[in-house]
Formats: sequence, C-alpha cells, structure tokens
Amino acid sequence: MKRLPENDSEKSSNLTEKNSTESVKAEQPTPAAPARREFLRASLLGTAAIATAAAKPLVAGDVADARKSVVFAGDVPAFELDEITISDLQDGMKSGKYTSRSITEKYLARIDAIDKQGPALNAIIELNPDALSIADAMDKERKDKGPRGPLHGIPILIKDNIDTADKMMTTAGSLALLGSHAPKDSTVAQRLRDAGAVILGKTNMSEWANIRSNHSTSGWSGRGGQTKNPYALDRNPCGSSSGSGAAVSANLAAAAIGTETDGSIVCPSSTCGIAGIKPTVGLVSRTGIIPISHTQDTAGPMCRTLRDAAILLGALTGIDSDDPATAESREHSYTDYTQFLKEDGLRGARIGVVRRTFGFNEEVDKVMEAALETMRKQGAILVDPAPIESAGKFGESEFTIFLYELKADLNAYLAKLGPNAPVKTLKDIIEFNDKNSAKEMPYFGQDTFLKSEEKGPLTTQEYIDAVAKARDLARKEGIDATMDKNNLDALVGPTGGPAWLTDHINGDSFGGGSSSTAAVAGYPNITVPAGFVHGLPVGISFFGRSWSEPVLLRVAYAFEQATKVRKAPGFAPTLNI
Repeated sequence: MKRLPENDSEKSSNLTEKNSTESVKAEQPTPAAPARREFLRASLLGTAAIATAAAKPLVAGDVADARKSVVFAGDVPAFELDEITISDLQDGMKSGKYTSRSITEKYLARIDAIDKQGPALNAIIELNPDALSIADAMDKERKDKGPRGPLHGIPILIKDNIDTADKMMTTAGSLALLGSHAPKDSTVAQRLRDAGAVILGKTNMSEWANIRSNHSTSGWSGRGGQTKNPYALDRNPCGSSSGSGAAVSANLAAAAIGTETDGSIVCPSSTCGIAGIKPTVGLVSRTGIIPISHTQDTAGPMCRTLRDAAILLGALTGIDSDDPATAESREHSYTDYTQFLKEDGLRGARIGVVRRTFGFNEEVDKVMEAALETMRKQGAILVDPAPIESAGKFGESEFTIFLYELKADLNAYLAKLGPNAPVKTLKDIIEFNDKNSAKEMPYFGQDTFLKSEEKGPLTTQEYIDAVAKARDLARKEGIDATMDKNNLDALVGPTGGPAWLTDHINGDSFGGGSSSTAAVAGYPNITVPAGFVHGLPVGISFFGRSWSEPVLLRVAYAFEQATKVRKAPGFAPTLNI
C-alpha cells in the first residue's frame, strides 16, 4: 500500500541545477478442513507471542562499519550460489553441474543457515514441502523433453498474499487467515508453474500489505514477526514486499515475486539493494492475490539483476479473463523482455529529472547526482528539472480509493475462498484482531481497517469522484503532461532513502521517494541500485507512460551495466556511524 506519505516529497529541494544538458528554468520548491484448521489456528496463535517477542527492535551496538561486511555471530558460511543469475543456473543445469534438485537443496540449506539461524533474517514465512519433488519432476522433464524455458527448474519465492493451491497457506501475514488454503492457484503462481519454476516458499511481509494501520512497522506481521534488512539487521527492509526483498538480496532464492499498491515493490528493492519492476497495472494478472485496490494493485519481479527481473516478467504476462484489467495489455505485453536490454540504451534517451522528489536526504542527493552524471556520460539528454505539476495533489483521493476498494475487493477475495474460509469479511477480520489484540496488535492498531469498514459500495459518488480526480492528476496532468511537454523517454527520481532503524513503538520513518505518481497512475516503475549511504543501499527509479516497460528496461539496464552498484549484504548487526 502507500507507505511513503511523502513519496513525491513536498519538502523543499535546495538543490540547484548541475550541468544539465538542456537549460530549463528551475522548479519552484513546494512547502514542505475446519477441525484441522481450527487446531492449527489455536496452535499458532499460542506460539505467536514468540514471534512478536522476537520482533522487538535490536539495540544498536559498537561494531565495525557495514561496508566491511561485518556479520552476525561469526562468519556467514560461503555459499556456492552467491549472486548467481538465472542464466548461470540454466547453464549449470545444461552442463550437468547442477540439477534443479541440487539447486533447490542448496537454497533450502541457505535458508536454514541464514534465515532461520545465524543472522535470522526472518524473510521466509513458510517453505513449500513439495519443492524437492517439483524439482525432481523438472529434472526428469528436462532429461526427457528438454527445458520449457529460462525458468525451468529455477527456485522462486513468492509473497504470502499470493494464492497457491498446495500445502502452503496464504495469509498476508495475518493470524486471522491461519489455515487458509486457496482452492486454486493465483494466475501468477500458475504461470510460474507453467514456466517450470519451483515455487520454493512464501515470504514474510508487512501484514495485510501495510494497509491495516497508518502507524505500522514495515516487515512485521502477526504470523511471521519482523523481517530484518540483510545489510544491517537492526534496520528495516521496507515493505510491504519485505521478505521478498530481503530474501533475494541475501541469496535465499534465485528470484522472488512481490506486490505493490504504492511503493511495496520498489521501496524494499531499494533498501535491500536489488532490482524491482512495478509493471503497468494490467500487465500481470491480480487474480488470486489478496487485494487492497484494484485501481493500483499489481505483482512484479524482485531480483538481484535487471536481466533476471526481465526474464521473470516475461513469464508473468498475458490475458486473464478473471482480471479485466489484463485485456488492455493485449497489444502491449511480451513473453521475452530481455530483448529490450541494451548496454547503450541511454544514448540519446531524453530523461526528465523530477527534482521535487529530491531534497529529503543530503547523502541520497549525492548518490543521485552521481547517477545523473553517469547518465550524461552514457549519452543521455537530461531535462533537469522536469516538474510533475500535479505531484502531491492526489494523496487524499488515493487514500479514499483505498478505503472503498479495500472493503469491496477484500470481501470479494474472501468470498472466493469458500465456506471454510477462516474469516468471511473485513468486519470479521476487525473482530478477530480485537479478540486477539495481544498477538495481532501489540505495536499498532487497525485504524485504516475501521475507516474502510465504514465506507459504502463502489457506486458511492465520493469514490467515483476520487478515482476520476486521482487518475486525471497522475496521468493526464501528471506523467503524460510532463513527458509530452519535454518529449521524454523516462522520468527519474530517488526510489527512497537508506533503511531506517526498525522501531515498533514509533513505526516507520520514511524520508521520501518517488513512487506515488506512477502508482496512482497505474504506470510502470523500475528501480535499480544507485549507490550506498553509510553502507546502506539506495535505488534510483525510472518511470514513465503506461506500457512503457520496454523503454524503461532499456534505459535502466544501461544504467545498471554502467554502474554495477549491487553488492551482496554483510549481515552487520548494526552500523557504526
């Protein structure tokens, strides 16, 4: 959900134009089975206190700088698949060095050593008990028929709000959905299976994708506890796709799927030092994903490299009759996005610098200035600044949309679970949380849920007006207007700031970012690592028009290849700064 209240930062940017290729007047700063299920629920509710106790913030200590790869409780064991790519894994299986089973076993061992023990990232909420048997089947098929494609036999993690019709639950991190098994695969899960991927497990997340309360702590869920940032364990991984970001960064799987309503793919990708793609709404089906807002929700890839993310995106696209939004992608989707990855993709590209999103952190600004200079050297034409005049004017409408659509969409999702669903409505969830407040609400409440429950149907004029206003401001008067005026290929801004200290008392401490305009518009947004601030990664976002994934991939990949910023995390207990 929208967990970056100042995403299109309304804080004043004190920066001046620096050597922009085109001289443009500076932007004016803006002010600042039922019996079994019930047994399982009772058992896990009884042990949930352990998870929440473990979720308390770590106390900062005097240790070496995280940039020196200080690790938790001794050395993290060397890992054979560290930083390996999907293509490398395929080459290994082709040569006989690896099998899908051996790769899966290695990742399971890595999860046991790093996620459950040692640094104890707590990124994985549940492992797939069938993972090894699926890997065996993929190995046999490879031998008998050859590989299905680039994901054949590749272990992938998916977020715990994405349905799988198997032995794993889908709970969005909530104790209210313990024992909930989806009657059928989500379209995302089915397409992964069709591509031959091994669904390795599900990742922890900000409970209910951070929509339960405006005072939440990202990466915490009642079921899963607190996910940690692999660069500094007392810092936050951002959310709501917290576990997906932390797991991929820590090399717990080849890749992962996250979901975003506003910032939930790109922010954890940024703070965990990986690449993330938030596609145009409708490019990837949302069927079988626990929703917030059908206006803005989408799933997308989270990977260590943009090439891996492009491979994964191609497996997810396509028309789904159960998700009407996908019909619009008919002439805009591809099964192979790697064709758009060009090392010289910045040459001649017109890039608009959204200065409004700068200014919230001086060190982030330095990283961004270095990134802009790299783009110039790679032949990009920078229009600096390229103001989005409507930015910051649609936040209230966006929240109104969330309140209406959360109730309507979540109730519709729960109804599809059938008569054995643990809860049937948002009202049931609210009542469950009240009855189990010690375990579900030890740090923050459910104020947003309560506001949503008060809303009427989607025929209410307030909702209709909010949708029209938000879309017009973010699309026609926002991204489209800015790009048309300046003849741009893409817009750029800082994805967010460095990871903040996890604080369950005060909640999240977002500094700023750039996700909101693209999120409200339903337009694509790609983030890649841009640099480090005191050893903590920060990303740069490339966003633009609807269905512009090919262009954004081209320029983002060129930047990634020119900089190669990504460095594996060191699992430092804290930063010495």
